[in-house]
Amino acid sequence: MLGSVFENAPVNEPERQYYFIDHSSALRAEKERKLGHAMTFHVTTFGCQMNARDSEKMTGILTQMGFCESDSETGADIVLFNTCTIRDNANQKFYGHLGSLNGKSTKNSERIVIVCGCMAQESECVKRLEESYGFVNIIFGTHNIYKLAELIYRYLYDGRNITDVWDKPGDIVEDIPSIRKYPFKSGVNIMFGCNNYCTYCIVPYVRGNERSRNADEILRECYHLASDGVKEVMLLGQNVNSYGNSLENDMNFPKLLKEVEKIDGIERIRFMTSHPKDLSDELIQVMKDSKKICRHIHLPLQSGSTRILTAMNRRYTKEQYTDLALKIRREIPQISITTDIIVGFPGETTRDVDDTIDVIKKVHFDGAFTFVYSPRQGTPAAEMEGRHDPEWIRREFDRVLTAVQDESKSMAGRFTGNIESVLVEEINEKDESYLSGRMSNNLMVHFPGEPSFIGKIINVRLLECRGFYYMGEIV
Repeated sequence: MLGSVFENAPVNEPERQYYFIDHSSALRAEKERKLGHAMTFHVTTFGCQMNARDSEKMTGILTQMGFCESDSETGADIVLFNTCTIRDNANQKFYGHLGSLNGKSTKNSERIVIVCGCMAQESECVKRLEESYGFVNIIFGTHNIYKLAELIYRYLYDGRNITDVWDKPGDIVEDIPSIRKYPFKSGVNIMFGCNNYCTYCIVPYVRGNERSRNADEILRECYHLASDGVKEVMLLGQNVNSYGNSLENDMNFPKLLKEVEKIDGIERIRFMTSHPKDLSDELIQVMKDSKKICRHIHLPLQSGSTRILTAMNRRYTKEQYTDLALKIRREIPQISITTDIIVGFPGETTRDVDDTIDVIKKVHFDGAFTFVYSPRQGTPAAEMEGRHDPEWIRREFDRVLTAVQDESKSMAGRFTGNIESVLVEEINEKDESYLSGRMSNNLMVHFPGEPSFIGKIINVRLLECRGFYYMGEIV
């Protein structure tokens, strides 16, 4: 049976995966008869927005195969982990989580455990999973997410564990099933991979070099989302500012934004992430002129020290970053600028941290993800000398965090009393009489309201700033 099914499978994607989806029903039914119930699945996502979007696709594939989504990780028949490997401590936590899952009692000894994503793209991680976590049944990486239906079909047929990790990316395969977490907003992949090779970062090694999707495919997806009721799209890439560099035409990121803005029904456009070295005056002007592009940009700084930035291979200086950020603030006064900062990079000194705090105070960041440097095996920085003792890291990290919090609280409060448009996202998890939504600048607002407002963009008066969010009322 397996041989004939594979012999007759289409060669081209995604037709091949839809073929395996269609042919999986008999195997699933046989498994369900053995279990005595309909098979369920649970997807756990770690990491970035691109991982979240990949998980929506895999949720769509599993649902179309006839499996039912479950809220319970421990009770599901299929447990899928979409992993992140940006920091080593995250890897260690995942191994602990995985071991804990296996240790918890379950009525289902036939559970299928799947590990995919960035961790699975590292050979050492795969080796450890195969040798120490034999209960993991399917392992695959970042380049063949779309093959999930085929891999599950193979496992359901013969019950043999599968490792299918590709060294290099193949063709970009989209147009596969997807179930969005929110019906009114969605991520849209515009590119994959990264060419920057920052010395601390493992991403280019696990996601490959930059590959841009054709603009026609992106716009077709956005038109489809708009027709399905989506009001907000987030254009996703490791460095959206370099979108188009791998294409043969003259399409670039600012031009793509202008095309997406023309789509009726799409009322908000976000994007993530921007590398400062590639952010152009053209992009700033497009954002300034747009009525749909949200007033928020995530612009990772990483360090305020030119010396450390050079060691990181970031390819900009402290002064260049500061000038760029202040230019954005001048041109778009309502903009919210958030960032990433690393403390404790090899060789960093207290004076280098002083430079970082100086940039924080000059740019007035609206928020920052602040991390302690975590060595990643396989990156140049992992071999650098000049590691720091924990006490120094704690002290310098606290200084940076305090500076960030002081600036972000001050910046958030400047909107008090304003009436702002808010996309209502959900019922407030702490008080069901309140709703929670997000302003264009990405700040959260909580206010009394009915669930019927969820998914709508409404006007809310901002009554009180509470540090990193607002309390408000519908106008």
